[in-house]
Amino acid sequence: MTNLSKTVIAAAAFAAIATSAFSQVAWEFNPGMAYMYGGPGKMTAMAMASGAKNHDAMMKRATRVPHNTVFFMDNGALYSTSGTLDPTGNFYRP
Repeated sequence: MTNLSKTVIAAAAFAAIATSAFSQVAWEFNPGMAYMYGGPGKMTAMAMASGAKNHDAMMKRATRVPHNTVFFMDNGALYSTSGTLDPTGNFYRP
């Protein structure tokens, strides 16, 4: 195997590892955007319509998510619980 081939293979492996590592970053929620969970594998994001009427309609039944809320999937359902995860992914309640 030539040095060029080894370099290309190493670069491809690094890119694959880097891509999977970057996919683990925290969600980024942006103002003016809405994010909807529609079931297993169905997450959508779209710009919200502007205007006070639309804002009031969304806020009517909205609840604030408390700090240290963990979201996770189990048997195809989305759950949340209060607590934190350590750097290795172990859950604990402070």
